[in-house]
Amino acid sequence: MTPGVVGTRPTRALAVTVALALAVVTAVWSGQPSRAAGTTAAVEPLGVPFLPSPDPLHVTIASMVAVSMTVQKNVTIRLSDGTTRVTNQYTFTKLKIRSHMNVSQRAAGHTVTIDVPGEGSLGGYDSAGKPETTTMWGTISNVCVRVLVKICGVQGLLDFFGSLIPLTAGAEDFAGDIYAIRTVDDHAALDSTDNPVHLPGTITVTTP
Repeated sequence: MTPGVVGTRPTRALAVTVALALAVVTAVWSGQPSRAAGTTAAVEPLGVPFLPSPDPLHVTIASMVAVSMTVQKNVTIRLSDGTTRVTNQYTFTKLKIRSHMNVSQRAAGHTVTIDVPGEGSLGGYDSAGKPETTTMWGTISNVCVRVLVKICGVQGLLDFFGSLIPLTAGAEDFAGDIYAIRTVDDHAALDSTDNPVHLPGTITVTTP
């Protein structure tokens, strides 16, 4: 992901009412994977014409809900500078934001920040009510669920639930450094114009 062209003013804030155009932006057409910044090295081509930046996105979510999250370790991804990383692949089903998602990236002397104070979607349901899938490549450092008591940490959740972590009751305090996010509507019709990313908030680009 490469930040957009920045004007001469030190800070620019843009209101976003439908979907945010950054690494998480998608354009689902013909039922194909959405065009988010990300691709893996020969293992799982994502059908996109560009690669993620070596500068990851720092993502925090105060509260979220999903049917499930699965984790695949030791996945190799290729970055835009020609290097590769061995990282994790997280797959969510019906991922929705309940409150406050913040995404920031520092690269090339700029800081790009997406802030979504309220509800949003990174792939919940399409207009036909069918589930959508969201994949993240990177490292989730923390996520918490409540099962009688609050359980935090990805490894702790894996130990508790196994390789499939149910998030139907919701999750809190998500934090991670993510190279790429892809959201897919697996059931999209050929004429579908659904966008599975809906994050009402602001984009701010700051220069030193």
